[in-house]
Amino acid sequence: TKFIMDAKEIEFDAVANKGTILNYAIGEHLENAGVHSGDATVILPAQKLYVATIRQVKLIASLIAKALRITGPFNIQFMAKGNEVYVIECNLRASRTFPFVSKTLNHNFISLATRAMSGMDVKPYKISLLDIDYVCVKAPMFSFTRLRGADPTLGVEMASTGEVACFASDSHEAFIQALLATGFKLPIKKRTILLSIASVEYRREFANAAMILDKLGYALYGTPGTTKWYKDNCGLTLTMLDKPKSEDDEEASALGAIRNGDIDLTINISEGTTRKDDISAGYIIRRACVDFDCSLVTNLKCAVMLAECLERGNDKYEVKHIGEFYKLPTVGWTTV
Repeated sequence: TKFIMDAKEIEFDAVANKGTILNYAIGEHLENAGVHSGDATVILPAQKLYVATIRQVKLIASLIAKALRITGPFNIQFMAKGNEVYVIECNLRASRTFPFVSKTLNHNFISLATRAMSGMDVKPYKISLLDIDYVCVKAPMFSFTRLRGADPTLGVEMASTGEVACFASDSHEAFIQALLATGFKLPIKKRTILLSIASVEYRREFANAAMILDKLGYALYGTPGTTKWYKDNCGLTLTMLDKPKSEDDEEASALGAIRNGDIDLTINISEGTTRKDDISAGYIIRRACVDFDCSLVTNLKCAVMLAECLERGNDKYEVKHIGEFYKLPTVGWTTV
């Protein structure tokens, strides 16, 4: 099958009864399609989908539910690029995002699905996205510190071992709160950030974010290719650190800086073309971050979002109880 680059992935969770959709939720992945949905950062309600895209997603989902005469929970993963919407897969079961969806929308999708599957009389919940004045972000948690030698990067195979979700008034604040809830540490100790970005295309996409970080006063370091590109194309001065040639390369300044605790955050974006049995400089840098407790971001979209959060001051926020976003039921959840 054809691998489509730079496409957005969309999560569609729904409950149907005899082929008719009762309720649904549409979330968007922050990362581009190609990252396993279990490892993806999901934003709900979706914030950056075209109206035409949402209409196509709803239409296709309705046709699938009708054709399969679905009763109960189901999940469809879509991919959208331009005006085209593709179905990645349809799962005739509750997905891992069902609890997230239920909590975000304050309606128990599983209860509704159970009643439908039991043949009981069911009516859809009254859900209006226009009345939701908050955003919820689900972020994955990883156990790379316990997996010796594992490459801490995202791909088509699921690697996360847990997840968290946070509510906020906008997607940026919800994202950074969710990130912090996973144990991520912001670059505030020494305010030092290492950039190691593989391709010219990725460097160009991160250029504005790099200038934001520079403007905010962070000390920027870079591997040779990244340092040269940002100096030549953006006028940014990064302190160059050499890439390691091996895991025992004591002369590599990038590896030494991470091991000595001189780097607070590493943004390492690879092209994803390295064979699993190859030991690349990127892998050595990423693994050192895990082993020496240096914050690491390996996805371009997440790195850009993080820079935007820091610019907006979202690193300083007010902690709120879930009951401040919507009225909690006194006993259990409504089932009808």
